[in-house]
Parts: sequence; C-alpha cells; structure tokens
Amino acid sequence: MNAYEHRPEPDWERLAPGVGRLRLPRWDATAGLVVGPAGALLVDAGASLREGALLRGAVERALGERGGPGRVTHLALTHAHFDHVLGAAVFAGAQVYGAVGLDAALARTDALEADAVHHGLDPREAGEAVDTLVVPRHAVSGEAVVELGGGRRVLLADLGPGHTAHDLAVLVPGTPDVVFCGDLVEESGEPQAGPDAVPARWPEALERLLALGGPDAVYVPGHGAVVDAAFVRDQRDELARRFALS
Repeated sequence: MNAYEHRPEPDWERLAPGVGRLRLPRWDATAGLVVGPAGALLVDAGASLREGALLRGAVERALGERGGPGRVTHLALTHAHFDHVLGAAVFAGAQVYGAVGLDAALARTDALEADAVHHGLDPREAGEAVDTLVVPRHAVSGEAVVELGGGRRVLLADLGPGHTAHDLAVLVPGTPDVVFCGDLVEESGEPQAGPDAVPARWPEALERLLALGGPDAVYVPGHGAVVDAAFVRDQRDELARRFALS
C-alpha cells in the first residue's frame, strides 16, 4: 500500500486569527500558514512533491474559505532537513526565505536524498524532489519582515546554530503571538541531534527563541503539539544537561 493511501486530509489547527498549522502525515512535520489581505506565507513545505501537493490542496481550501490571496506568495523554510523542504517546488512563484547559509546546505543534494531514503521516503520520490529542489533566494541574517497587507507583518529570525547550522524561526505578532520554531523545539519526542546539529549552541538558540516570542506566546514545534514558554525553557534546560554530559 502506498504510504499516502487512505489517509484523511490534514486539518488546520487555528492558532490565532489568520494563523494556522497542520501536522503532515507520516513524519508528523508541522506546516504553518499566515494569511493577510495581500499575501499568504507558508512555513515549511513537506517531505516530498506528493506531500507538498497534499499541503497545497489544504492551503488552497483554507484560502478559498477566507478570501484574499489565492495561493502561497511567500515560503519560509526553517531548516534543511528533507521532511521540511522537499515539497517546496510545488509552490511555484512563491518568494522563498531561509536563514543565511541554508542555500549552501541544500546544495548538498546527495546527502539530502540519502537522508530522505534512510528515513523511509521512496527512492524515486526522493530523487524527483531533489531534482526539482527550490532553494531560498532571500537569505535572512538577523531578522527580516514580510508584509502580507492590511497591517499583517511576519518576522523571520535567524536563530541558529542549534538543531542545524541554519535555523529560522517565524514570529506572527497578534493575540496571541505565535512562534513557528522548526525543529529547534520538538514535542512528540526528544529533540533530534543529527550530524549537522551544533549541540553546544542549541540552548543558546532556545534563549533567543524565548526572547523572540516572550512568556505569553504560543510556540509551534517542528513535530508535535503546540507548547508554551515553560515547555521551551524545560527543553532548553534538558538540552543543556544532555550536551554537558556528552
């Protein structure tokens, strides 16, 4: 059976007015959506072209219900792992953002493809996604603001290194403020430190994340349920202990 057959369509979880997220099937990676009158920003793009198409369908249904822009105009990639970037080519025409250096990380296509296959993506699908891979044209060093019209502004912040060398977070000011964390924060399991992680700097990256969102924000992990600042502080402390002993 194909891994995507007989799966229900993913549903958006509303986080604030005009802000939602869904948990994609199989790898449980989060995708976020921020909608303004003149634009729509997507946070991460799924693990394959097939998953990207599933995500695009969910986005188009959400935008159709709200009115406003009919497609994704901006795409923010939180880091270079396959389950967050390999669907990006589906969103043709979007302005693509990533932390400075992400383009070079994505240029290591052999390693990206091998990692996807290692984690269970069909080799043919992995090859197709890598062959059409979209890399950021907008490199975020420090912070950048994306305007979506009607006063809707989204802040992109380069907070790495930590989970990887190039970690981007997305702050959506509002009531409440919403922070898309990428895999700097994970709720569904222990944070994963692969060969491209920078363990000694990860707790510091979480300090910057907490400063970005503040104590009352909603924090959206790259995998798992939405959390609060206390959860992020606890994960920061646990990572500091873990890597101090390694």
